[in-house]
Amino acid sequence: MDREAGRREKKGVYRSPVRVGTVLLAAGVAVAMIQYKVPTILSSLMALFDMDAEAASWLMSIFTLASVFAALPSGLLAQRFGAKNMMVAALGIAVTGSCIGLAAGSSAALVASRAVEGVALTILTTCGPLVVRACVDPGKVGTAMGIWGVWGCVGSTAAAVVTPTVFEAMGFAGVWTVFAIGAVLAAVLVLAAIRMPRARTAAEEAKAAKSGAASGRSRGCAAWGLWRMLLTRDILLFLGGFAMFNVCLLAVLSFVPTILQMQGVDPTWSGLVSTAPMLLSVASSPLFGAISDRRGRRKALLVAASAVMGPCTFLLYTDTGALMLIAVAVMGLVGMGGVGLFLSGFVGLVPRPELASVGMGLMVAVQGVGQFLGTSLVQMLLGPSLDHWFLAGGVLMGLGLAGTILLALCRMR
Repeated sequence: MDREAGRREKKGVYRSPVRVGTVLLAAGVAVAMIQYKVPTILSSLMALFDMDAEAASWLMSIFTLASVFAALPSGLLAQRFGAKNMMVAALGIAVTGSCIGLAAGSSAALVASRAVEGVALTILTTCGPLVVRACVDPGKVGTAMGIWGVWGCVGSTAAAVVTPTVFEAMGFAGVWTVFAIGAVLAAVLVLAAIRMPRARTAAEEAKAAKSGAASGRSRGCAAWGLWRMLLTRDILLFLGGFAMFNVCLLAVLSFVPTILQMQGVDPTWSGLVSTAPMLLSVASSPLFGAISDRRGRRKALLVAASAVMGPCTFLLYTDTGALMLIAVAVMGLVGMGGVGLFLSGFVGLVPRPELASVGMGLMVAVQGVGQFLGTSLVQMLLGPSLDHWFLAGGVLMGLGLAGTILLALCRMR
């Protein structure tokens, strides 16, 4: 077995997990910056496009809705055309969405352009783990996923820093153009730096054809059978925990700056508090991935990461002193360490390779549901004045702990 693995390495079947993870990270950051270019200039966009607060909220909410509806088709497209090709296509779609937004003459057109960008993000996040699974040694997947997994954290932070500067210097058109150019450069990088494994040999093709012929008689039941294999008890428990993790994460990103500012915290400091866990994840997520690869287990790390999300979210909603700073550190160093592990953990639970594409689409759809709840549900809990901080924080803590229980019940390594 070891000799076979060695031969596969020598033939170049497997790629460096650091290289693959870094290239995919660059692609993810490019699209994440497109997603998060709005929040820091939202008030300016409202003035430019004559939008009220309700309409403006859709500039971000449409992303999560797009992921709910586009995730499963994205998995099927990846299965048909290849994960790498679909990642490049996603970057192209992101550029197209930016061009539509650049030409938008109304708020409705701008929201529509954001929906197109949301589809691009969904395809990218669905296909990234599939590229890792195809290109990286299974024993090193955690390292690659740990690097790739921080794309949202790095992208949101970079956008928060870069967008105001570009907007001040070049205006609305400059922001949309600069970020679209970033997506173009990322597409070129993926094309040049990612080499997918070789195609199957003639003998393997013949074996696959024979297997396909043998199973042709039951093709009508195949799709349902595959879904039954995918929707297992453990996968459903895992996805439930993953959804709760995303509810807490989006609740922090979306509302903590506003909550802190309402309590008299400086806007710059409030933005730093909400993004600091994302910055810390740049170290914690790859570290957790490397530890899981070395130990061959990830459940304990995932449960620990999930366990701190709810309490930390509660403290960020209800405290502005030392407890808030402790929550920032714990969420960044422990909670956000689970970002990449969720990806590698789900890949490990999928029972058969042919289910990987559809399974990843399902995971991204669940992520979209969690993120949508993290904005819409929390907004309702906070009330019209966004001042029911203790209530919202308490519910979020309960949801985070519920997700932890689901992960603890999941049978995974």
